[in-house]
Amino acid sequence: MAIKPKEQRVEVLIDIQNLYHSAKNLYHAKVNFEEVLKQAIAGRKFIRAFGYVVRTKTGEEKPFFDALTKLGIETRVRDLQEFYGGAKKADWDVGIVIDAIRTSPGLDVIVLVSGDGDFIALVEYLKNQGKRVEVMAFGRTTSLKLKEVADEFVDLDKSSKFLLK
Repeated sequence: MAIKPKEQRVEVLIDIQNLYHSAKNLYHAKVNFEEVLKQAIAGRKFIRAFGYVVRTKTGEEKPFFDALTKLGIETRVRDLQEFYGGAKKADWDVGIVIDAIRTSPGLDVIVLVSGDGDFIALVEYLKNQGKRVEVMAFGRTTSLKLKEVADEFVDLDKSSKFLLK
């Protein structure tokens, strides 16, 4: 991995649900968000990190949200929608896109922590604005095209340090 210029201003956008479900399905483990954040910043000038999370009716995830906040990750919380018939939905894609576009003028690098192919257009837009876009996710569950359009892809499958057993 190349040395990253220390003066680069970095923001980290973490699609918590995407990572959580990938780690659970692939490894039956939890994500080590502290290590993910450290790797994303890579010794550069840390501006901020957003973690996009979903709150359930029971509120059992509150300790997890508090732990993210302690790491310096600002949580963006959305309630889980439950539809007639039992379907559940919690989609943060539009919120992530809006935050990325809104905050990008003051940044050099946006690290998108998600393997979701829905973000391809966002990555292309940010790059056209002269931003460096790095994507971090579990390679086995990441869109191939997303890997291709990113300036750099960090495959979380390559190291167990990104997992908590």
